[in-house]
Amino acid sequence: MRILILAGGVGGSKFTLGVRAAAGHDDHITVVANTGDDLWLSGVRLQPDVDSIVYALAGVNDTHRGWGRAGDTERVNEELQAWGAGWPWFTLGDLDLGTHLARTGWLRDGATPTQVLDRMSRRWPLGVHLLPMTDSEVDTIVTVRDQDGERPMHFQEWWTRWRAALEPVRFENPGMAVARPAPGVAEAIANADVVLLAPSNPVVSIGPILAVPGIRDALTATRAAVVGVSPVIGGRVVRGMADVCLAAIGVESNASAIAAHYGARASGGVLDAWLLGEEDEVLAPEVEAAGIRAVVAPLWMRDEATSAALASAALGAGRR
Repeated sequence: MRILILAGGVGGSKFTLGVRAAAGHDDHITVVANTGDDLWLSGVRLQPDVDSIVYALAGVNDTHRGWGRAGDTERVNEELQAWGAGWPWFTLGDLDLGTHLARTGWLRDGATPTQVLDRMSRRWPLGVHLLPMTDSEVDTIVTVRDQDGERPMHFQEWWTRWRAALEPVRFENPGMAVARPAPGVAEAIANADVVLLAPSNPVVSIGPILAVPGIRDALTATRAAVVGVSPVIGGRVVRGMADVCLAAIGVESNASAIAAHYGARASGGVLDAWLLGEEDEVLAPEVEAAGIRAVVAPLWMRDEATSAALASAALGAGRR
């Protein structure tokens, strides 16, 4: 089976680990990672979602904090702060900074983000093929509203510094209109047997992937079943501030509303099936009414076993 995952963030990382654990020995897994939250900071290129997925698959991620490398130190970050460089509220671990420096050097030498991610994937036996959604820079800009009116800021400032406390008015990805899928992304979608939308933030993780011109068309045309997993369980987001993002685009924080936001592939959307939690079984008829097959399953990813069980349910939905 050829499995394709669209993923970003911690939820995407956990789900990808589950798919790897649940997949058969001969299955081939490709992961298209969100690069909409990338940024330049202190002269280096950061790819938070890409790195979260790489570190998780390599088994070197900090599971307690949910980001960065396990056992990392922050001496360089402290020195940067002493110089008044970078963002005092955005920590760069020393090991993590090594990743960013390697990436930046390769980019400066002329490598594309796709080529950089290929080099990164060779260090550890990840068990999947990783692709960025695009080689273009399409960082997410959030326009917020406060007592002084509206102003734009990078998504990472809004998310990390302000913890999404400032009211978001809109999310934009400058340059998206002329971006193209990274080499191999459209082909991977076309050749997949099943496409899985991880339980990542629908607005700032999956949203930018779907916004890359050509990716929605590829999903519409693929012969594969497209299966999504709800990032909301029992009306509550599993992690982060996805509810604030959803409210900004007029979508309720519940499983059926997010399914409707993605839409049924039969009517111009992207989904064939949608996994919602046992806590949300009552919403299954609403999902079905939207033209999307509802599959009720345990969604909590507490460890590799539960993540693998969820992945198995998603793969099973894709086989029907």
